[in-house]
Amino acid sequence: MKRQVWLLFCCQALMQAATVGQAVMAALIGHSLAEDKSLSTLPVAIQMTATMAASIPASMVFARLGRKPGFILGALGAMAGSLTFAAGVWFGDFTLYCIGAIPAGLGFGIAQHYRFAASEVATPAYRPRAISLVMTGGILAAALGPELVKATRDVMPPFLFLGTYLVLACLPLVCMALLAFVRVPPPPARNAGGASVWEIMQRPAFITAAVTGMVAYGTMNLLMTSTPVEMMLCGFGVGASATVIQIHAIAMFGPGFFTGRLITRFGVRAVITAGAALTALCVGIGLLGESFAHFGIALGVLGLGWNFMFVGATNLLATAHSPAERVRAQAANDTIVFGTVACTAFASGAVHAQAGWAVLNLAVLPALALALAMIAWQYARGARQAAAG
Repeated sequence: MKRQVWLLFCCQALMQAATVGQAVMAALIGHSLAEDKSLSTLPVAIQMTATMAASIPASMVFARLGRKPGFILGALGAMAGSLTFAAGVWFGDFTLYCIGAIPAGLGFGIAQHYRFAASEVATPAYRPRAISLVMTGGILAAALGPELVKATRDVMPPFLFLGTYLVLACLPLVCMALLAFVRVPPPPARNAGGASVWEIMQRPAFITAAVTGMVAYGTMNLLMTSTPVEMMLCGFGVGASATVIQIHAIAMFGPGFFTGRLITRFGVRAVITAGAALTALCVGIGLLGESFAHFGIALGVLGLGWNFMFVGATNLLATAHSPAERVRAQAANDTIVFGTVACTAFASGAVHAQAGWAVLNLAVLPALALALAMIAWQYARGARQAAAG
């Protein structure tokens, strides 16, 4: 079991590395190629929309063929996306660059299911640790992605970042080689039964998990997407923004080594609440100043808050469905979560260009209040049921 979890960890790391590298480059390239600077985050928005759109087709592939063929398709999509991004940079074509976000987003959407595969290979007692451990694959991604950007951004002058995308296209190939050794449970029988998607979505555990996940990912993406642009406007170079994104990514995935243990010891509600508090702290730090330290500390705290909230939401989701219902529940959840992420990616560039950095930060706070309200609602509902019992 643990060997399979570590293989999934490595696959997650390779797929995530391309995404972390893209987070460094996308808004900067969009800002340089787009005539309307409010569209600088459009490639990220398209990528997140494709990630959302991948949820239902991915669930169908996983249900019919199993996890491994689905993950291979995701790796092929990620590779096609990197090559199309490279073509957009080569031709200086903003439209072509945006088109590359579609297969890249589809690949990223399918890669989100590595955490679900971890929950399926693990025993119930080990499940929180397995989920958080696979998500810590982002640590390798955080180390690898930005460093690849720094090392390869100028290797094919005068085309900035062209060499980076060609290197990123090789990572999915390594992932597919590792998938040859992965063994996961077969998909549930097509006549296995279970509730419909609509019935699953009405369960309190599902509602709370989905809302928490969308707030965690949406608020993080809203701030992270525009950070490289804000840093550029403050006079920082690509290397500085890459380092800040690297700090952010390490903070996102590093806690995975112990988040599962925190959930086991203190409960999901306490960990999610701590994550919301950390995200609010990020807003406060971001409003205090725009030095390198402010950007680095704020995004580090933001990454930690995201980890607590998102890992907690994933564990909540695992309690909201039976084994026969898992693919339907996971597809519905990721459609909601990444639909929200796509909206925040669209909004990030527009709000930043029109209203400024301070308003962008303050926009996070109402969403955090919503997530905390949902957690309190489920906790109160559970307490009433326990008292009635």
